[in-house]
Amino acid sequence: QAQLVESGGGSVQAGESMRLSCTGSDRTYNSNCICWFRSAPGRRREAIAAISSDGTIKYADSVKGRFTLSKDNSKNTLYLQMDNLLPEDSGMYSCAAEVVLGKCFGAYEYKYWGQGTQVTVSS
Repeated sequence: QAQLVESGGGSVQAGESMRLSCTGSDRTYNSNCICWFRSAPGRRREAIAAISSDGTIKYADSVKGRFTLSKDNSKNTLYLQMDNLLPEDSGMYSCAAEVVLGKCFGAYEYKYWGQGTQVTVSS
């Protein structure tokens, strides 16, 4: 059964760190791409970070230098380490896997989505 499950969200103060996890089944974790998205009320959903099957990683300009992707293949888990968090980083973070249409980072369509995990950063 193909699935993606996010975890690790919560509430922190600005400047603090948080690590999110995206755990997949064998099918989703080993797909051609996994991409993290962030959505918030009144804001367009945006791609944050993505890793393709060849290991290429891309970050949004807004998080470059603060967020880092890493993988634990023994756990089928992709981590999003978020440092120096800002209030504007608040939102629902979701991971998506297997590009159907488009490039890995911010594709037009993915086959699998997780349910999301909420991140709140207070000033």
